[in-house]
Amino acid sequence: MKKVGFIGLGIMGKPMAINLLNAGYDLLVLKNSKAAGALTEKGAKAYSTCKELSESADIVITMLPDSPEVSEVVFGADGVLAGIRSGTVFVDMSTIAPSTAREVATAMKKKGVEALDAPVSGGQVGAESGNLSIMVGGTEQAFEAAKPLFEVMGKSAVLIGEAGAGQMTKACNQMIVGITIQAVAESFALAKKAGVNLEKMREALLGGFAQSRILDLHGQRIIDRNFEPGFKIKLHRKDMNIALMAGKEFKVPLYGSGLVASQMDAALASGFDEKDHSALALLMEKLSGIE
Repeated sequence: MKKVGFIGLGIMGKPMAINLLNAGYDLLVLKNSKAAGALTEKGAKAYSTCKELSESADIVITMLPDSPEVSEVVFGADGVLAGIRSGTVFVDMSTIAPSTAREVATAMKKKGVEALDAPVSGGQVGAESGNLSIMVGGTEQAFEAAKPLFEVMGKSAVLIGEAGAGQMTKACNQMIVGITIQAVAESFALAKKAGVNLEKMREALLGGFAQSRILDLHGQRIIDRNFEPGFKIKLHRKDMNIALMAGKEFKVPLYGSGLVASQMDAALASGFDEKDHSALALLMEKLSGIE
């Protein structure tokens, strides 16, 4: 089994790393991670720096909050790039700007390292259950090398195209998810203020053309008033900015995405930043005068 270095043991990264460990992979982690203790107790080996970890790994995976963190981990002092060996595969599973993914891939190639951008969809539940959807950019050779790990962490992994294609696909995913949540939030606010039974309405809509996984899961969240985060609204706002920046780069007007990003800004200003992204419904209720 390959030695897998895993950097970024947060809400998503920790369960993903645990799944790899449980599958029999030798796992390498950073000592300064909050989750390092729990993983070393299960057999992981801890290293002091990204450089040291990368020197010992056959595959290095990062799962970090945003582009600046990925850039720091890769290019910083004692970073991955300083230690990673030729022939290693680097896999960034964070959600970052496609341009950053391409920059990392170019730098890795100069060291003889194949790089993949492989952002995921499925949230914490998908990470824990190993049912993530993985969108991959990079070469066929690198994809085949990482595929056994993807099969442990996810239910599907699709090679989309060259470096950056995975991140562009994830940006499009977040646009669709965000706009659909906004549509559900608006329709539920209207129905609620009009006195319509939301449970019955959801049931009816799920039987028609408006049915979607978001209407199913987040519609139920709104009804249950369960806004504990599966995916925090502040993180989705970050992802919408990635999409909008990509739209600017390629001169594509993203009107709907811009509106939803503004709604998310209002939600953050209303103190909903730590809540689930379905909390857009709370903002709509507030704006609509619904108690």
